Amino acid sequence: MRALQAGALAVAVCFSMGATDASSRFNSLNHRLMCTCGCSEILGECNHVGCPSSTGELQELRAGIIEGKSDKEILDTFVGKYGAVVLAAPTTHGFDLVAWIAPFAVFAAALMGTILLVRRWSVGKTQFVAQASSPSTDALKEKIRRETGIDGGF
Repeated sequence: MRALQAGALAVAVCFSMGATDASSRFNSLNHRLMCTCGCSEILGECNHVGCPSSTGELQELRAGIIEGKSDKEILDTFVGKYGAVVLAAPTTHGFDLVAWIAPFAVFAAALMGTILLVRRWSVGKTQFVAQASSPSTDALKEKIRRETGIDGGF
């Protein structure tokens, strides 16, 4: 009985996945593109009044999906027409790969620098404590106490 229920659930999930394929693909693609009107918004979320670009670009996107173009073909068409600035995220090949790697590299370098700085501070502190308790320092402190009349404070 449980196997039959699991099978029915699997079939239902498989059929429901394709039910919204065009609309989910449209939403996915319009969130991977930027509006070219200069508002710096994602194409699917550009909602300012009188936008001269978003309506036409969304129609182009729908037409590409209806024509059966792949996601890559649609994105390449937009890049060819509007330039690379139309992409919401840089590509993962060529020089654009730097945009993905650089933040992590800077974070790693800052973390290493912080670790080395803290280690250096802790090493310097132990050397200072070791020097502060030497016999010559104790003699100097005693001389200062005698000459100033201050008892303690060091």
